[in-house]
Amino acid sequence: MSTASDPPMAATAGRPVVGTMIGDPAGIGPEVTVKALADGSVHEVSIPVLLGSAAAVERALDMTGVKARVRRMRSFERPSDDVRVIDVIDTGALPEGVLPLGEDTEVAGHASAQWLDELDALARDGSFAATIMGPISTGSLKMAGKLDKVISPTPGESYLVLLTGPLRVAHLTDHMSLRQVIDVITADLVAKAIGQVNDAMRSWGIARPRIAVAGLNPHAMGDEDRLAIAPGVERARAAGIAVEGPIAPDSVFRQCIEGRYDMVLAMFHDQGHIAVKTWGFSGNCVIMMGPPYLHMSVAHGTAYDIVGTGQADAAMMLSAMRTCGQLASGQGFSGDAQ
Repeated sequence: MSTASDPPMAATAGRPVVGTMIGDPAGIGPEVTVKALADGSVHEVSIPVLLGSAAAVERALDMTGVKARVRRMRSFERPSDDVRVIDVIDTGALPEGVLPLGEDTEVAGHASAQWLDELDALARDGSFAATIMGPISTGSLKMAGKLDKVISPTPGESYLVLLTGPLRVAHLTDHMSLRQVIDVITADLVAKAIGQVNDAMRSWGIARPRIAVAGLNPHAMGDEDRLAIAPGVERARAAGIAVEGPIAPDSVFRQCIEGRYDMVLAMFHDQGHIAVKTWGFSGNCVIMMGPPYLHMSVAHGTAYDIVGTGQADAAMMLSAMRTCGQLASGQGFSGDAQ
């Protein structure tokens, strides 16, 4: 854990600058963000910069009792060397004097959408090596007409990856009915997803990722497994990727936990989410594959009912921040990220 006597952040080589959008200002995002930073270990693997409302971050410090000073920046500047200073890029997306709490609002939806755009722009121009999205409210985004800001619903454009200890699961499809999933799965889509997951993991520092592909049907014995999934796996294997499947979905996740694989490609939302949330819900985090940079989030929402009560658990945000720093610097799944 870092202390005030540690060397300045700029003196430590190899730490990427990671931008974290604080989430919906009315929820627990600002609270879990400052709690995670207070742990101190985040600074060991990254140089953190927040993006959002400086006033919301200051309120979160009051709510949590975290001792730190907010440094408001209107645009990206060289981060502070003082670990007791929280750098916040605040462009005024949330109007002065407006600070919603504990409910969905249109103003918070507009602010969250603008912060996500700003986060993306700073990653694309090289200011941030990687980014993290705090817990947003789909209700607020919907009120603002900005619900499309989170993740593309089109298969093949983006993938949700959940991490919890040794279990890492990418999802071929996400919020889609099972009837649609059956129609969407093709050998082309499976092969494409395996290739994209493999490339991403190599960029994170895993030299030869071992990927398992879950079957769709019980025991991976069905037309979709035989005619779509298996040919996609064979195509990826022929390209030199270490991949196996389709594997019975009632066994493959346990095999990953036991260390046989580095990642499982699940076929649909609940197939992967149930495994992850049963194995280890607290402390898990999310990678949102799609942008041309590492983009992460947390697996919980805004939790309006406990805002300001001190109950907000920062374990997922801490895991996201630590994992993001490690992967962005090419360290792979080491330490707490494993």
